[in-house]
Amino acid sequence: MTDMRLVVAGAAGRMGRMLVQAIHAAEGATLAGALERTGSPALGQDAGVLAGVGPLGVPVSDDPLAALMAADGLIDFTTPDTTVTLAGLAAQARIVHVIGTTGFSEAHLAALSAAARHATLVRSGNMSLGVNLLAGLVRKVAATLGVNYDIEIVEMHHRMKVDAPSGTALMLGEAAAQGRGVSLSETAVRSRDGHTGARRDGDIGFAALRGGTVVGDHDAIFAGPGERLILSHRAEDRSIFAHGAVRAALWARGRKPGEYTMADVLGLADA
Repeated sequence: MTDMRLVVAGAAGRMGRMLVQAIHAAEGATLAGALERTGSPALGQDAGVLAGVGPLGVPVSDDPLAALMAADGLIDFTTPDTTVTLAGLAAQARIVHVIGTTGFSEAHLAALSAAARHATLVRSGNMSLGVNLLAGLVRKVAATLGVNYDIEIVEMHHRMKVDAPSGTALMLGEAAAQGRGVSLSETAVRSRDGHTGARRDGDIGFAALRGGTVVGDHDAIFAGPGERLILSHRAEDRSIFAHGAVRAALWARGRKPGEYTMADVLGLADA
């Protein structure tokens, strides 16, 4: 089989450059396109040079449809609105769309589900192997301990992160809710301020910390009578997300349209 031709959205950004590096290093993948917003100073520049891997003959473009029609897949760590637009174009092109974007609204998610009727979508709040293993553990522990153990999801990221809670924190909260057989939307508590009263049984709490250059810290805390169990993950290098995204794209190639997660990619969906 020929190498999978991949397009990177937001190719001039920090994550985009790491994706270009990861594609360049991966067996079975090649960089076929690099996208940036109209007016970006990176337009026309070689994506490989921007990423520090040398010339690849792939200039940065602001024409996504042309790039996607000549590709097998798109990797996208951008913004919710941009991702929804790209999802529609990926559906037209009938290609793989790997989504690492976070901060989606219900309307965004509905649009992505519609696109997945024609495109193969792999979407995850976190593309790392370790975090997805952690989510599986959170699901199992939540199912085992029951509501006598209060669940709190605590996350910390760099000062420039714009959404909270993080996509990973929400993924862990969803895993906890699945373990308990409840809806996260009905049990989540995302903020506390003032005289809030006692904690309700069954709540899944979230706390978001921001500061410095933290790549990503996540703790799932199970606080019970006389003891606490804390499951943790520390991301030390953003390249883990880029390599996971490329792995997801290669896994998705040739699969039927639909919505998939990193749990599917890693064979953890039924674990």
